[in-house]
Amino acid sequence: MTTGTTVRTSEVASQPWRNGGGVTRPLLVSPRGDRWQVRVSVADVSSNGPFSRFPGVQRWFAVLDGAGVVLTLGSTEHRLDAASDAFSFRGDVAVRCRLVDGPTRDLNLMLNGVPGSMRRVVAGEPWHPQARECGLYATTAGRCDASAPEEHEPMPAHALRWWSKAPESLAFDGDGWWLSAGAKDAAP
Repeated sequence: MTTGTTVRTSEVASQPWRNGGGVTRPLLVSPRGDRWQVRVSVADVSSNGPFSRFPGVQRWFAVLDGAGVVLTLGSTEHRLDAASDAFSFRGDVAVRCRLVDGPTRDLNLMLNGVPGSMRRVVAGEPWHPQARECGLYATTAGRCDASAPEEHEPMPAHALRWWSKAPESLAFDGDGWWLSAGAKDAAP
């Protein structure tokens, strides 16, 4: 059985950002320690300012709640809100964040030396992860169906379910984000 591990955002203690512009709740750090390859977190952004840099890391960012942000990379601005697709950028690039109208809550996927992606769930539509590991961040409660018939499990809102071995397919009948990490044929 490939049942994933579930972590509710509300059960994870917040940690201040290095630059003081908000707090983060690390839902997954794998492997644990300084040499992590995958990190999934929910951040509360309360003020304008720069993002911390993470050289060698590919970052994915999505607005969960709030009016949104404008991320500036070089001279290019990217306006993102809760209806926007996930935005990907390199962690070594200077990024400035400006809040559109008050604080936001954001979902972050950081990948250090492994491929991966983040994309919006289409309710009820099967997703076939092309990765070694994968996850679902649910913004609403619903039912998550894995490829095995016995794996139809309720999914709480504002929670991450992570599979260390990705099922062949997944479907979710609510709103949320699919996350993937690692090459499918790579050893764990």
